[in-house]
Amino acid sequence: MRLLTATLAWLVLVAQPAAALEIAPGSGEALPALRFLDMQGNETSLDEFAGKVVVLNLWATWCAPCREEMPSLERLAAQLDPADGVVVALSVDRAGPERVQKFLDEIAVRGLIVRRDPKASAARELRVPGLPATLLIDRQGREAGRVLGIAAWDGPDALAAVRLLIDGP
Repeated sequence: MRLLTATLAWLVLVAQPAAALEIAPGSGEALPALRFLDMQGNETSLDEFAGKVVVLNLWATWCAPCREEMPSLERLAAQLDPADGVVVALSVDRAGPERVQKFLDEIAVRGLIVRRDPKASAARELRVPGLPATLLIDRQGREAGRVLGIAAWDGPDALAAVRLLIDGP
């Protein structure tokens, strides 16, 4: 956990100034049972990704920093073996899937797993104070780290942090 903490701290140093880092205690607390929708309106949860490392990004179509950060999340996702780790973009927009898809089309992002939370309940349950916010979730479904604000997710430090969770200490 110490190496992960150091790697995530470095990630924040090289990220945009708005980013702030919170590390979950070494106990790695389990996340609440989050429920959200896929783009077709079917209810799902993080259980869909059980056994994988998840980079869970909370964002919204009206969030300018989210627009800037999203392509780097897509580039991170392209570097991961989906059997081991995934990037999930969780929109907290009240707007329907059409508006979410329009946003993604506008910024030419097509390689992310997109889910919707129109009631923003995940943001409340996770105590996320603003957007974008990204949680790193280990294979056991525990929060391993969190970045608040924009980050360069396609850089070597971000990839190293995710790979550390995938490969283990």
